[in-house]
Amino acid sequence: MPEVGILGYGGYIPKYRIKVEEIARVWGKDGKAIGKGLGLIEKSVPGLDEDTTTISVEAARNALKCAQIDPTRIGAIYVGSESHVYATKPTGTVVAEAINAPNSLQCADFSFACKAGTAAIQVCIGLVKSKEVDVGLAIGSDTAQSKPGDALEYAAAAGGAAFLIGSDDNILATFDGTYSYTSDTPDFWRREGTDFPEHGSRFTGKPAYFRHVQQAAMGLFAKMGTKASDYDWGVFHSPNGKFPRRAAASLGFKDDQIKPGLVVDYVGNTYAGSSPLGLAATLDVAKSGQKILMVSYGSGAGSDAFHLEVLKPLKEKRKRMPMVQDYIDDKVYIDYAQYAKHRRTIKVE
Repeated sequence: MPEVGILGYGGYIPKYRIKVEEIARVWGKDGKAIGKGLGLIEKSVPGLDEDTTTISVEAARNALKCAQIDPTRIGAIYVGSESHVYATKPTGTVVAEAINAPNSLQCADFSFACKAGTAAIQVCIGLVKSKEVDVGLAIGSDTAQSKPGDALEYAAAAGGAAFLIGSDDNILATFDGTYSYTSDTPDFWRREGTDFPEHGSRFTGKPAYFRHVQQAAMGLFAKMGTKASDYDWGVFHSPNGKFPRRAAASLGFKDDQIKPGLVVDYVGNTYAGSSPLGLAATLDVAKSGQKILMVSYGSGAGSDAFHLEVLKPLKEKRKRMPMVQDYIDDKVYIDYAQYAKHRRTIKVE
């Protein structure tokens, strides 16, 4: 039986951007100091007609362009997000309709903060491996929420990535192992009916993000018999530009190994889309035979780690759909007033 892996992948990032210094200006802060402290330059902002659903659809369409498969082969669609459009109506059913997936379909929305997308990947791997479905579609997508003036506002961004997971001779990269580390660590939360999340400030670092990312990665190292130097690339959840660099260094990764996946510098934290987008950007440059470590993080708290190996040259596949860097480069800057309108902190009837 062929190994389970990625048949096609695709990302999507809205074209609108706001600079960290512009946000800081409105709140009377030192934008240069904040940008340096967070390791961020700017972030993506959804258009007035964009949300988690539209981002998921665009990413899924790009994944289908990459894979060149019949969408009727898809037997499961799972969308992970912190910002699903409806409280009770699923995002996945809209995605299924938009990409002409069949009605004989398993479909659900996932929620586990910023690791909801990688949880969807794990479930699709299991369903394909057990032969319950032919192809699974896993998506991580968000239009991240942040209270105006809060520290989160400088990073909370919009974007997502989709992965078609199957087990035939056309897989581009294999999932050779996965390991998760989870605990009840309440570093970040949003209660039902509230518009914006709250967070534990400095508590979100060492006991939350770093502990879980490091434990998940080291658990996978032990499971696979690997270490950082065995991987060509590393991808880490990026709530800002500093955390993934520190986490990677603590595990033995060098700067060059994680550079392709650090889309956060110019896009911000796309929450459930963060590590999936980093993986998509890394696949955009990866070569046959190279190994990739991806580690997500979701507040509340947990991390999923994955060991991937690239099988096929991706040069021809990359010509079929926009690459992540194409979306990063295609941008229009807006000021804070426009940003507030786009994020609906100013209500427009």
